[in-house]
Amino acid sequence: MPHLDAATNLARWLMRSHADADDVVQEAMLRAFRGFDGFRGTDVKPWLLAIVRNCHVTWIRQTRRRGHVPLPDAGEIANDDVALATNAPDPEAAAIGSDQGQKLALAIAQLPEEFRMVLILRELEDMSYREIAQVTSLPIGTVMSRLARARALLKDKWFNQVERSAGHGMS
Repeated sequence: MPHLDAATNLARWLMRSHADADDVVQEAMLRAFRGFDGFRGTDVKPWLLAIVRNCHVTWIRQTRRRGHVPLPDAGEIANDDVALATNAPDPEAAAIGSDQGQKLALAIAQLPEEFRMVLILRELEDMSYREIAQVTSLPIGTVMSRLARARALLKDKWFNQVERSAGHGMS
């Protein structure tokens, strides 16, 4: 239970739909509960997040078999859960911070899944490369290269959004 927030956070970024993410987390927790007696490691968090990842992969396969791929709702991509926090007391600063948080969430959501997953695990869940490798079943070198690529893609998306915003303000 101490890692339920991390599991939910990962599922929401992977699934893009809160309802589907909740279903994936529920299935992951059920699988974790059933398999806990067989757990032989020392760190439960990577083990649980690997289960969440596997449940996500299973959900994607089942959805593709049915031929249904839901589009994310605008409110689910840019929700208040991922808004940037600001210590500024004035409403203008809070509105700017919220807008930037929504833009950042949208940019992250647009990353390809393999890059988005390692970025979320490293930057939002503060996991080590070794833990991410456990969760994703990838070699550490691949984790490192995907993380570098994810950061580069995110940086490009962010600067493209800033340039588009600046262009709209000048027209």
